[in-house]
Amino acid sequence: MNGILLDSCVLLDLFTNDPHWGDWSENILEQYSQTNTLYINSIVYTEVSIGFTAIEELESSISSLGIKVLEIPREALFLAGKIFLKHRKNKRSKHSPLPDFFIGAHALVADFVLITRDLGKYTTCFPKLKLIHPKH
Repeated sequence: MNGILLDSCVLLDLFTNDPHWGDWSENILEQYSQTNTLYINSIVYTEVSIGFTAIEELESSISSLGIKVLEIPREALFLAGKIFLKHRKNKRSKHSPLPDFFIGAHALVADFVLITRDLGKYTTCFPKLKLIHPKH
């Protein structure tokens, strides 16, 4: 593995001390941070920021975990749009959230493994994406 992208849910579990998922998220981050670089992108940063009152708190929390923030490559942005459009056409739904598509496309284009516990669209829309999840 050359890097691991973290889904928002994993960090939110940790930061909110989620009673059900907090321990799993903490253990999985500890395990993989020993031998891999952990990343988030601007979408994950934005989703996680909701739980903080000041940017300094968020920056400190991310830094203490050794997480690096990456910009989403244009190839991933383009791919996210294409897969999102295909998903909407197949599901005939106008209410699919776009953030998961940015995260999945970024992980796929960068050849990162994605740590998530929300398999939903990742398994159906990004079948080649390597995932680490609770059922793994």
